[in-house]
Amino acid sequence: MPQMQPNHLPLFINGQFTNAATGKTFHDINPVDGRVIATVAEADADDVDHAVQAAKQALHGAWGNMGVGERCDLLATVADRIMERFDEFLAAEIRDTGKPVGWACNVDIPRGAANFRIFANLVRNLPTESFQTDTDDGRGALNYALRSPVGVVGVICPWNLPLLLMTWKVAPALACGNTVVVKPSEETPATATLLGEVMNEVGIPPGVYNVVHGFGPASAGEAITLHPDISAITFTGESRTGQTIMRGAASNVKHLSFELGGKNPAIIFADADFDAAVKGTARSTFANCGQVCLCSERVYVERPIYERFVEALQREAESLQYGDPMNPATTIGPLISKEHREKVLGYYQLARQEGATVITGGGVPDVGQQYADGAWIQPTIWTGLPESARCIREEIFGPVCHIQPFDSDEEAVAMANDSPYGLCAAVWTQHLTRAHWLGRHLEAGMIWVNTWFLRDLRTPFGGVKLSGVGREGGIHSVNFYSELKNVCVKL
Repeated sequence: MPQMQPNHLPLFINGQFTNAATGKTFHDINPVDGRVIATVAEADADDVDHAVQAAKQALHGAWGNMGVGERCDLLATVADRIMERFDEFLAAEIRDTGKPVGWACNVDIPRGAANFRIFANLVRNLPTESFQTDTDDGRGALNYALRSPVGVVGVICPWNLPLLLMTWKVAPALACGNTVVVKPSEETPATATLLGEVMNEVGIPPGVYNVVHGFGPASAGEAITLHPDISAITFTGESRTGQTIMRGAASNVKHLSFELGGKNPAIIFADADFDAAVKGTARSTFANCGQVCLCSERVYVERPIYERFVEALQREAESLQYGDPMNPATTIGPLISKEHREKVLGYYQLARQEGATVITGGGVPDVGQQYADGAWIQPTIWTGLPESARCIREEIFGPVCHIQPFDSDEEAVAMANDSPYGLCAAVWTQHLTRAHWLGRHLEAGMIWVNTWFLRDLRTPFGGVKLSGVGREGGIHSVNFYSELKNVCVKL
């Protein structure tokens, strides 16, 4: 039986590591230097069906018959075991993504573990509703609600925060009693596979957690979308892929939860704490090389501080350090792949054609011979584009922003809302009334004031317009991964 090794990543089905039925594989590439770091088993529709049948068996067997307390205890142990194997998860995540150790160490792995603990605690203590109902005979009736799992859940994951966003879906799904078939991104297959080892180590029954590697069309992703025995699909990724999944899932009327793209605004007022706003906007623009759905690609600055802000953000961009992702001094990594770099570079060229002034960046940095084959790119700042420009309208998903001045609260809101997306917004102001006014009027699912990426995992997470369908987090995740049934007892 195949085992998970650093240079080969098999499928994980029914508690066992196995190669694809066809024997097909693909390469896992390190974006830092372009090296092949592993071969990955590529699942086809038969492999996905094998995983779904194992998940169904567990759903109606050992996992489905397990009490809520025992189930949640096991998931809390999964969190503990991830932290005990922290260094292994960290190394796997960095090999796949190239992100700096400071980010992965403080965000990806701790949050990946915390998701299991938080949702285990939430579901363990979750009440349901009950009502006493009057009847004509005066004896009454009792109505009470029960939560049931929706079934087998297809989990289709992105490559930017692989462990964090995968467990953000898997943890509440399992806590609610579902079983899962996970398709990690083909770019970042390692930590989802490693989690299979953890599931076995802590005693999660076979078939509860399954991993099928592959691509989208004519591969594992499409097979999950079309499989009639998958009851729900949760997906994080670009909006066009979400539209494709929605069309494919329609014939079986699956539950859908989508967290999709963003072209997020940051609005900086003249009364803001200037240094905090600069540092915060640098983080919200360049974190993870701009490969976070919540990053700020449109920056609006009140005119009195506009020129000063542009200069300050330029200094922040130019101070970022390329290099070995395991070196704590490295503050920006590469893009996920050379293919994605070509897309982002295409926007860099388009911005010039549309008339942008390039304040800094706009190309490929010199990172030395050691990393010459990696997917490195320069952090970039533009000014001077009209709001109708494609580079203002379309999600780029790289370390780039355009800075535009504004003269009134109403103008800032109008520009921020003039987008097909509505995932999040960041507002920097010391004016409390203004902050609340913008919170009400900005068309986005999440709004940060004087901060960015600060999350309470109990709060709703998701976007409007092309940025998604539904909400994740806390009870909102539980509501997606469970069905409420009402029981009426005549007394």
